[in-house]
Amino acid sequence: MPKETMYDAIVVGSGISGGWAAKELTEKGLNVLLLERGRDIEHIKDYVNATKESWEFPHRGIRPTQEMLEDYPVLKRDYSLNETVLDLWVKDKECPYTETKPFSWFRGYHVGGRSLMWGRQSYRFNKWDFEANLVDGHGVDWPIRYDELAPWYSHVEKFAGIQGSKEGLEVLPDGEFMPPMDLNCVEKDVAEKLKKYYKGERHLIIGRSANITVPHEGRTNCQYRNRCWRGCPFGGYFSTQSSTLPAAMKTGKLTLRPFSIVTQVLYDKNTQKAKGVEVLDATDNKTVQYQAKIVFLCASSFNSTWILMNSATDIWPDGLGSSSGELGHNVMDHHFRCGAGATAEGYGDRYHYGRRPTGVYVPRFRNVYDDKRAYVRGFGYQGGAGRGRGVHVAEFTIGAELKEALSVPSDNWHMGIMGFGEMLPYHENKISLNKNVKDKWGLPVLDMDVEIKENEKKMREDMMNDAKEMLEAAGLKNAYTYDYGYEVGMGIHEMGTARMGRESKSSVLNGNNQIWDCKNVFVTDGSCMTSASCVNPSLTYMAMTARAANFAVEELKKGNL
Repeated sequence: MPKETMYDAIVVGSGISGGWAAKELTEKGLNVLLLERGRDIEHIKDYVNATKESWEFPHRGIRPTQEMLEDYPVLKRDYSLNETVLDLWVKDKECPYTETKPFSWFRGYHVGGRSLMWGRQSYRFNKWDFEANLVDGHGVDWPIRYDELAPWYSHVEKFAGIQGSKEGLEVLPDGEFMPPMDLNCVEKDVAEKLKKYYKGERHLIIGRSANITVPHEGRTNCQYRNRCWRGCPFGGYFSTQSSTLPAAMKTGKLTLRPFSIVTQVLYDKNTQKAKGVEVLDATDNKTVQYQAKIVFLCASSFNSTWILMNSATDIWPDGLGSSSGELGHNVMDHHFRCGAGATAEGYGDRYHYGRRPTGVYVPRFRNVYDDKRAYVRGFGYQGGAGRGRGVHVAEFTIGAELKEALSVPSDNWHMGIMGFGEMLPYHENKISLNKNVKDKWGLPVLDMDVEIKENEKKMREDMMNDAKEMLEAAGLKNAYTYDYGYEVGMGIHEMGTARMGRESKSSVLNGNNQIWDCKNVFVTDGSCMTSASCVNPSLTYMAMTARAANFAVEELKKGNL
């Protein structure tokens, strides 16, 4: 094997998890190959739309064209179809998948992955989240507990930069925070009234997000532009490009190879270990193999599982890690798109400035302590308050009068909160290979067979009704509920399919993110998740990855891998 194809470690995928794996492994002295199936995107230089104003886009950045609708039949199902970031999403025609049941899969194949487009909401799981499966009997027990992951949450928070307020809540553990962003005037009043009305049992706080509020690690603090998903030239939010990739490159031990589609993990049945990966070059369709002592799969939940399903099939017909029968199963997301809104009166002389890149957060309050509902688990809320602009007079449709009317701040403040609910890990919710359909490179695609069930449907009723009740309790007017309809995948929090567990017969990974059947392959993206909680999961992926990387290096030193 040529020297240039041999490394200490291979990391597959350069998104949130892959970036962290590359950073941690190189900083611990390993020579690492980072493989990304899509194109390279260089920090700052390649953020082509970051500084554009709406009038600089052909369609003002708000309306999809017929061509866009045709090229992105899945992306058009939600807000993601937007010309300001169109080059960051996968073309559905090039990378199709099939749907036994409807599933909205929004992907980003490029260096940095969805770390460039994510919503940046960053919350720790709480102690109950790691115990829930055992307590209520859904799924399998997590092989770790909160206290084991807490130091790693702190580790990644300090480097990534998370702004937020310390609240002292068991249901939403505090972290290592930068100074928090401010609530606006309506949100502050609503927070105070809710706390009083519910006697301190419900809270409305600033949404904790990976936006730095002070200069950090060579990055400039957030400029309140709220254009994060276009790429931030200031490095004001955490992404692979702004944070983990520069750190890994600084060591001199990282090799980044874009346009590299990993088609399988190469398994040696004699040693019962992986010896590397096989790569299909996305530009010329040539195949090359790379060798390493350890492999980290961080290609995103479904793509990491796709790789496993295509690996070692001569030994396990359903792929590497399939001996338990759980590979591809237990798909989870966060169900949302329902909640409530209302108007706030008496703030006509108040305004807010800047474009704050986070909203408010209401931590979970259902099925904790003495609260018991007709469903298990719970939900939190994200949202915020704002005021419109413009005097709404029908006759002002063109010309100077229209411009003058639009320049006048409206006294119509509105507040909305949307629920994000936990989805249970149902075994029958699964992905599988569909070998009858091929992508642009002739590779088999995934089929989605996933749905929400009665537990989630019952929860959605509370997600709407509780939201309306809280807005009314805070004195807001004209409160209403809504349900825009949810399709699994829309949360862009796909999880499961290669879950962790305590026993090899019921899980794919052990408590250190190792594949039970192949101890030198680690999976640390969303596919490893055993349950979903109701909070955004990316911070947990970061902590899991850092923890697993530390373990892998220690095991290498001991000669165990």
